[in-house]
Amino acid sequence: MRSKHYVVACLAGGGIGPELMAEASRAVAEVSRQHSFHVEELHVPFGGEAVARHGHPLPAATRAAYRRADAILVAATREPALDGVKADLDLTWRIMRVHSTPAGDLAVVSPLVDDAAAYAVERGFQLARARRAQVASVAESAAWRLLVAEATERHPGVLVEELSLAQALPLLVSEPRRFCVVVAEPQFAQALSDMAAFGRNGSRIVASGRLSPQGPGLFGPTHGSAPDIAGQGVANPSGMLLAAALMLGEGLGERAAAKTLERAVTAAIAAGVRTADLVEGGVGATTRSFMDTVLELLPRARTDTEFFVEAAS
Repeated sequence: MRSKHYVVACLAGGGIGPELMAEASRAVAEVSRQHSFHVEELHVPFGGEAVARHGHPLPAATRAAYRRADAILVAATREPALDGVKADLDLTWRIMRVHSTPAGDLAVVSPLVDDAAAYAVERGFQLARARRAQVASVAESAAWRLLVAEATERHPGVLVEELSLAQALPLLVSEPRRFCVVVAEPQFAQALSDMAAFGRNGSRIVASGRLSPQGPGLFGPTHGSAPDIAGQGVANPSGMLLAAALMLGEGLGERAAAKTLERAVTAAIAAGVRTADLVEGGVGATTRSFMDTVLELLPRARTDTEFFVEAAS
């Protein structure tokens, strides 16, 4: 049987971007080997690097590469040239993933355009079915509540809680384990994502994806390019690795491989492997040594579960 083949456009950008992209490439290569598919990576000039080499942050060859790709992985998500990439793509809905110790895992799903609301709600319910079968809906419009009610009928057994923004924000801090998947109207999504990412205690790994039912999605961490530590080999790659997992699962549909990578990253952190940003005094793990630990843990983290777990009625 011929293995599946995917094309991923890799936009490293400046600062710590190239270092993080290199580690993500190692992870994607190994997890794809374990799960019997192949990822062809197109590493193309982007941002400041592209300006230095070609006089433009998005050369024609770069734009052609990401337009024909199955997914796009970006390391420098605050690079101004990324706005041009987004403008080239038909991105209609967004997912933000937050892994937090000890609060657990949360996904915030929202539409980017009005006509994607039904799709975003449905995708949120599908994610919930594969996890703890819990959805929190944060909205104010009757139209959104109707979409959630219709999705509830399609997904029996998924527990649904309807909250206002004023109710949801403090609960994300005081009772983070209460949440599994949040579906939200677009005007509330950023505030919820920010609170989920920054309002939790402990170490946090955050990644986001912007997707479309057609064409490639765009995935990356949420931190900056950190030029002050570029080239020192001390950057924390966990957000980039979570972005790679999100790309595998949501961008390529390889959800078992995505789960394998997520589990290996969280296992490395649980084992006490910490980069300098998570160590109070002393010397933390290097970017490469953290990644080496993740690769060592991948075989034990492997899962072949691709199907959605049906919620108990």
